[in-house]
Amino acid sequence: MTGFEMFWPVVAHAFLVFCLYALLVVRRAAVVRAGKVERIAFRENLAEPEESRVVNKAIANQFELPVIFYAVSVLLFMTEADNIVAVVLAWFFVAARYLQVAMHLTGNLPLRRLSFMLGFVSVFLMWLWLVAWMATS
Repeated sequence: MTGFEMFWPVVAHAFLVFCLYALLVVRRAAVVRAGKVERIAFRENLAEPEESRVVNKAIANQFELPVIFYAVSVLLFMTEADNIVAVVLAWFFVAARYLQVAMHLTGNLPLRRLSFMLGFVSVFLMWLWLVAWMATS
């Protein structure tokens, strides 16, 4: 391993967030052009149309569980516990987040719940891996 493998899943998740922001801009522009809402509604946090609200909520979700994913990723790197186990768990988390976003945007609630749980379990296992690594080092 070159030493930076732990950060590629972090970069991949950040890319997902950037893509969601781009989608939000596109969807908000579309609802303004369609006359469904005035631009000021977004600034004043008024009733947002469903087309953009669902993207906005998907973005908000990326600043909940992923925060502890970022923290554990950095801690795993700092403690040199960023081996194949940690990296695979990190990629599993990111894949689950991509799936969760897709399910969130399409309204597939059962798969969205499942993908959230898979991501949750992978981050939980990353933390367990960190604790085990520190306890045995």
